[in-house]
Amino acid sequence: MDVESRFDLIKQVGEEILTEEELKHLLQTKDHPIAYDGFEPSGTDIHIAQGILRSINVNKMTKAGVKFKMLVADWHAWANNKMGGDLEKIQAVGKYMIEVWKHCGMDLKNIEFVWANEFVKEPEYWKKVMQVSRHSTVNRIVRTGQIMGRKEAEVQQASQILYPCMQCADIFELKSDITQLGMDQRKVNVLARELGPSLGLWKPVVVSHHMLMGLGEPPKTKDIDRVIDLKMSKSKPNTAIFMNDPEEDIKRKISKAYCPVKVVEENPILEYCKFLVFEKFNTMEFKRPEKFGGDLVVENYKELEKIYSEGTIHPMDLKNTVSFYINEMVNPVREAFHKDQKLKHLLETIKKFEVTR
Repeated sequence: MDVESRFDLIKQVGEEILTEEELKHLLQTKDHPIAYDGFEPSGTDIHIAQGILRSINVNKMTKAGVKFKMLVADWHAWANNKMGGDLEKIQAVGKYMIEVWKHCGMDLKNIEFVWANEFVKEPEYWKKVMQVSRHSTVNRIVRTGQIMGRKEAEVQQASQILYPCMQCADIFELKSDITQLGMDQRKVNVLARELGPSLGLWKPVVVSHHMLMGLGEPPKTKDIDRVIDLKMSKSKPNTAIFMNDPEEDIKRKISKAYCPVKVVEENPILEYCKFLVFEKFNTMEFKRPEKFGGDLVVENYKELEKIYSEGTIHPMDLKNTVSFYINEMVNPVREAFHKDQKLKHLLETIKKFEVTR
């Protein structure tokens, strides 16, 4: 695959790229650059943005020749007081996350799963953390609070000041050419770009992917915390779809979702069509009675957006159809955790954990 084709694939993932010129140069000089993403094991499930959408994005990147390092950020979750600050519970959730990724179509041959618990044992890692913290102000670090899923005012524990310094150091410890995380992680990625050269390191390319919306009505706020309020979140379980949700739960959640007639902007159901359904299926088939227009096959997202904005498709028909396709995507994971006794036991164990945000 030539450089332009590789670049175009990565650009499909990046809602923002810092910078496109640097990415092109990287692809010209490296056949297999290293990209990293990190996940905090938190909550007792993983939602479709972390499962299905993550797999779609990772697979595009690996198809473009990128090698991925997926960081299971157990110590970061510990610093952020997830799972009540119980490291053993955090690590059990981390094992669950890896198993979900293994069963939802992720290109595992080009991925290395790395545990923060392993490289925190290395003195060189803590030297990098110290370098980052010495070259940053407290105010600057607090302003990166979005990376922890927290608003600036919610950053209260001293360990939460340590977290961004660790995440910035992770990029260099993993020798990452590319940071490939969500738009909510932008601030710490920019910090790494600014600090890298001054620390005698490098300036990583940032490829920030889109944050999948939750099912609720979009927030009215336009402030800096909007990115947290808008995205799908484990802390709002009725507006998130999880990888082990039963079919009836998925139908129930989607049936109650925000989906105004003819409204395209910030419509989560249409967003799932764009970022999930049409990435996995060539067409969408709508089953409808003849009196409501009969069955309809839609070839691509642009066509769907147009006919929905015209009122050709009713919100309930859209919701019913999306429920079907989301269930089709979730089903391989759900079946694996039902049939494999070890996975079933793992899921049952973490479901008993008390969740602390």
